[in-house]
Amino acid sequence: MTLAIWLQSILDGLVIGATVSLGAIGITLTYAILRFANFAHGEFITWGGYFALAVLGAVAGSQDLKALLGGPFEPFSFGWPLIVATLASILAASALALILDAIYFRRLRRAKIAIASVIGAFGAALVLRNLVVLGYGADPEYFSREIQIAIRFGPGLRITPDQIALVFVTALLVVSLHLFLTRTQMGRAMRGVRENPDLASVSGIDVAAVIRATWVIGASLAAVAGVLIGLTIQLRPSIGFDLLLPLFAAAVLGGIGSIYGAVLGGLVIGVSESLAVMLIGPEYRAAISFGVLFLILLVRPQGILGARA
Repeated sequence: MTLAIWLQSILDGLVIGATVSLGAIGITLTYAILRFANFAHGEFITWGGYFALAVLGAVAGSQDLKALLGGPFEPFSFGWPLIVATLASILAASALALILDAIYFRRLRRAKIAIASVIGAFGAALVLRNLVVLGYGADPEYFSREIQIAIRFGPGLRITPDQIALVFVTALLVVSLHLFLTRTQMGRAMRGVRENPDLASVSGIDVAAVIRATWVIGASLAAVAGVLIGLTIQLRPSIGFDLLLPLFAAAVLGGIGSIYGAVLGGLVIGVSESLAVMLIGPEYRAAISFGVLFLILLVRPQGILGARA
C-alpha cells in the first residue's frame, strides 16, 4: 500500500474521531461531575440528529420558510435551514436531558446503588431508541441525497466540503468549551464540583446549577454530533447504540474526567478503526480500537491525560 492510502485512511479516521470526541466529552463530563456513567448518552446523539431532521422537514414543507432561508452554501450541501435545525436540535436535546434528569436520573443517583444506575441508564436508552423507531421507522434517513465531489489536496488525499465543515465545527466547539471552563464563573464552578462536590457545596457553589449546566453541555454536544453524522453519513435509530462503546472507550482512553483527553481519545479511536478497516476488514474495527485501548491502559491505567489517583 502506498503512502497516500495510509494518509487517506488516517484522514478518514480523524473525521470519524472528531464526531466521537463530541460524544465522549459529554460522557466524561457527566461522570466527572455527577459520578454517573450515563449509558443513555448515545441516544442524545440519535435524538439530536432526528430533532434536526424534523425541523428540516418542517422547513421543506413551508414555501415561505424555504424562500426566507435560501439554498445551500456552495460548495457545501447545507445552508441556513440546517443551521437553524441544529440550533433547534441543541435546545430540544438539552430540554430532553434536563427532563430525564429531573424525573429519572436524579432518583438513580440519590439511590447510590451503582448497578441500579447502570441498568436504569440502559433502560432509558432502550426507551429512547424505540421511540425513534416508532416515530421514524428503522430505515436510514438523510439530510440531503446530493453527491458531493471530494476536494483533492496533498499527496492524493481527498475530503468532501461537508467533512471539512465537520472538523471545523468540532474544533470550534472544543475551543469554546475550553474558554467556557477556564474563563467563566460557571466553568470554574464545574471544575470545583468535579474536584470535590462536598467542598464546593459548602463554599457557596450552586451544585444544582452545575448539574443542569453539565446536562445541557453534554446534550448540546451530542446533538451537534448527531447532526454532523446525519450530514456526512446517514441517520438511523441505532446510531447511539453503535457509538456507545467507542464513546466510552474514548473517554476512558483519554482519562475519565479530562475534556482534552476525551478529544484525544476520540481521535485515537477514529484513526484506529479506520486503519483496521483498511488492514483487516470492517468486521474487526471495534476489536482493533479496543486493542489499542487495552495496550495504552497497560502503560497508563489512568488514561493518556488522566490524573493518577
